[in-house]
Amino acid sequence: MPLAVVKLGSSIVADDSGELRLSVVARICEEVAALHREGVDVVVVTSGAIARGMHLLGMGARPAAIQDLQAASAVGQGRLYRTYDELLRERGVQTAQVLLTFFDVSARTHYLNARRTLHKLLEWRIVPVINENDTTTTDDISFGDNDFLAAQVAVLVGANLLVLLTDTDGVYTADPRVAADAQLVAEVTDPEQLSVLQIGHAPTPLGSGGMRSKVVAADMASASGIVAVIGNGLVPGVLARAWAGEPVGTRFAPQAVRQSSFKLWLKYAKPSHGTVTVDDGAARALREGGTSLLPVGIVSVQGAFDAGDAVEVHDGNAAIGKGISNYSAVELRKVMGLKSSQVREILPRATDEAVHRDYFVLA
Repeated sequence: MPLAVVKLGSSIVADDSGELRLSVVARICEEVAALHREGVDVVVVTSGAIARGMHLLGMGARPAAIQDLQAASAVGQGRLYRTYDELLRERGVQTAQVLLTFFDVSARTHYLNARRTLHKLLEWRIVPVINENDTTTTDDISFGDNDFLAAQVAVLVGANLLVLLTDTDGVYTADPRVAADAQLVAEVTDPEQLSVLQIGHAPTPLGSGGMRSKVVAADMASASGIVAVIGNGLVPGVLARAWAGEPVGTRFAPQAVRQSSFKLWLKYAKPSHGTVTVDDGAARALREGGTSLLPVGIVSVQGAFDAGDAVEVHDGNAAIGKGISNYSAVELRKVMGLKSSQVREILPRATDEAVHRDYFVLA
């Protein structure tokens, strides 16, 4: 069954004061229902719970304290979902509320459980309405206005299309709010195109993302073979045009060399708990040879981590990638720089690889 994931940013769900953009959300729900009637499965990922809670509580500005954000979300989340449920039900579409946290996609078992649940809902022709569970998340493990969450969901369910709806027409060569000569980028076919663009971090007054988080999310989706579009949700028909393959917003073409869902999960979702620095030979082998990392190539270990945790791998100047460590930090410090035969004398049951190539992904 063809499948689209549609993400509504905070600037689409609510205006700068936190007032619900009911007409905009209703029109997008109509577009979702139209796709659904055509036989397309749709997953909705929404931001805006904090914005709704702030408005209902009469807050003038987005709080800085995490507990204030969590409480505002608790007030706004139920009201926000009810809006989607009522609007889609009026259009003959049944919905289900799904709240996810970073842990749900960073822990492999939880990730697989979430995928099974979403697949079952889609099998029943129900539209999942997904939001981050802001009431339990923390500031260092949030998704960034749900852009990353939407990309993770798209990969998790095997979507054909990810549409990230914001209040601008797409990605520009520079910030169009300050650069008069900024031009819309119609299509990204190579991630290297992004390196020359002046993509800002600035979020909307009520959001937590910004264009950079949307670009990273679109890039992640395209790396798994999913078409991604960043478009203006305030303009009618964007979703239908994106699904039809018509020019709209900024389109990220699927990358020719696709990464497995496991490596995408490792690269984007599993948090790192330490850093290992490697010598020049190991760095070259990892980058060019696709080899495993052996203890002999490690020159330093930073952080406290256990076997099975993810670690960043550096060459002393820049990140090379991320991998699952077969050793704890304590063990690695004992055997770094040693050959395999020497390692086995110290740790008889140790494996040869500090990080196996199947559990390593380049940065």
